[in-house]
Amino acid sequence: MGETPPAGAHVAPTLVAASLQGLCPRCGARTLFAGVARFAPTCSSCGLDFSAFDVADGPAAFLILIVGAIVAGAAITVELAYSPPYWVHLVWLPVLIGLTLAGLRIGKAGLMYQIYRHRAGEGRITE
Repeated sequence: MGETPPAGAHVAPTLVAASLQGLCPRCGARTLFAGVARFAPTCSSCGLDFSAFDVADGPAAFLILIVGAIVAGAAITVELAYSPPYWVHLVWLPVLIGLTLAGLRIGKAGLMYQIYRHRAGEGRITE
């Protein structure tokens, strides 16, 4: 059935684990990020060059729509249900920042994982 990998062998993480924990797509070490949402240049565990993968603005574009819809919907619901003073709506700023940063990390890590796993790159046309 399932054999255990030899000691010292790298075990590739799942998409969910890599996305939520910022794991290297090759070895599974927690080395993907060097900042809040900035990739490290390389994996300090297996040496994978993260700069070779271009995730561009794909995660950010979807994130703007998703987080914006969530926060706008919540703000409208709170306003219509409770009619609080306007200063209460300042709470949405930290919520917006928190959801954006968390979502950006998850989205970028997930896209990096998919690019690595599927060896995605620029399209090539052969004739």
